[in-house]
Amino acid sequence: MTDLTKMKVAEARDALRRGEVTSAELTEACLSAIDGAGALGAFVHHTPEIAMDQAKAADARIKAGDAPSMCGIPMGIKDLFCTKGVPSQAASAILNGFKPEYESTVTSQLFDAGAVMLGKLNMDEFAMGSSNETSTYGNAVNPWRRGNDDTALTPGGSSGGSASAVAADLCLAATGTDTGGSIRQPAAFTGITGIKPTYGRCSRWGIVAFASSLDQAGPMTKDVRDAAIVLQAMCGHDPKDSTSADLPVPDFEAALTGDIRGKTIGIPREYRMEGMPDEIEKLWSDGTAMLKDAGAKIVDISLPHTKYALPAYYVIAPAEASSNLARYDGVRYGHRAKLAKGDGITEMYEKTRAEGFGPEVQRRVMVGTYVLSAGFYDAYYNRARKVRTLIKRDFEQVFADGVDAILTPATPSAAFELGMQVDDPVQMYLNDVFTVTVNLAGLPGIAVPTGMDRQGLPLGLQLIGRPWEESDLLNTAYALEQSAGFVAKPSKWW
Repeated sequence: MTDLTKMKVAEARDALRRGEVTSAELTEACLSAIDGAGALGAFVHHTPEIAMDQAKAADARIKAGDAPSMCGIPMGIKDLFCTKGVPSQAASAILNGFKPEYESTVTSQLFDAGAVMLGKLNMDEFAMGSSNETSTYGNAVNPWRRGNDDTALTPGGSSGGSASAVAADLCLAATGTDTGGSIRQPAAFTGITGIKPTYGRCSRWGIVAFASSLDQAGPMTKDVRDAAIVLQAMCGHDPKDSTSADLPVPDFEAALTGDIRGKTIGIPREYRMEGMPDEIEKLWSDGTAMLKDAGAKIVDISLPHTKYALPAYYVIAPAEASSNLARYDGVRYGHRAKLAKGDGITEMYEKTRAEGFGPEVQRRVMVGTYVLSAGFYDAYYNRARKVRTLIKRDFEQVFADGVDAILTPATPSAAFELGMQVDDPVQMYLNDVFTVTVNLAGLPGIAVPTGMDRQGLPLGLQLIGRPWEESDLLNTAYALEQSAGFVAKPSKWW
């Protein structure tokens, strides 16, 4: 079999079980592809020895007839997940040299299911960014290019390395995390599928925290079926995470019938933003028509507090980051600044954090500390929490009225040039305009590639589902994927 790395998870699983290929062969093909893709900046910590050991163990399990769906599947792990004995830096200089003595719950579950770790993937520092340009490792690069233009484009953020690696066929799937769109926006920018499950569906234990009430792990894959397979392996109750839901995990793949007759899809009027590009508008109306043709009922809905979502998010997320990042002080692990004679503990904290945190992380920590400070707590943080409740109530009302899923654009544009928005944080934050509401309300959301812009770049649509109904959401996404028929791949230039 040629082009093993181009296989999808479901294809590879079936080929492995039929004995047409071994996990060792698949893994070697991926490792070879990674070695030849340095220009993408996707993989930042390589673990070939671990990968080959896990692949051989997976082959033995498959031979013995004990093979879960993920057994033998080579994948990449975002650098935000703690992996035992392997650098886990959250793409920050402040965690330089940190090798955890424990495994995150999500990676433990994937490894128990037989998945193979090829290495750790690039990301924005502490998951703060929409373009993967805040990483201590340097930029991750989108494998897609505009026409004959060789300008480097962003793969999106913060899970940019994950998106780039999956789109470029360096791995069959990858883990991502999503605090305000960090799975769905990069998936849309790179023509792949990314799902953020309901808050509490995947354990957060062992994932470096950004904003604890918003963070959620999820898979980034080549299609919806693969997303269902990988998500099932990642989910489950974890007593080590107080926000983890003690609910049974359905068979997500079994739900993929593609039959959405009788389903009601809501189109929120507030998402028709001023200045929205024609291509995004057309993509949205085309997607709506596809779902209607598949038998769904289309209704206009209102989510009136949508316009307050971005400001509320950029108060709540930095506030939680300010609290979570206080632990990085140079005392117990990671980077510690060199001190001058006479420097005390205060100077150590100040110098370590100034050297270890990049500008975007510093900006958000300062914003967060400010909104939590005496005199501003009620004016900013408490008010943002109240707005969050109203946003959540908007969705609850719509679902109570019989809507099964909501269709929106995933991003306000196609992938943009690296360096284009770096000097304007507000412009960068606007990339999250369609995705942050989902995190604020704790809902599941999925990005599916459904078209191309006039320059040949992929565009994605987002489906938002009812809480805990990922099965239904994945099935609607599957129907959209079948109708859209998106199969384009980037031309290899790296």
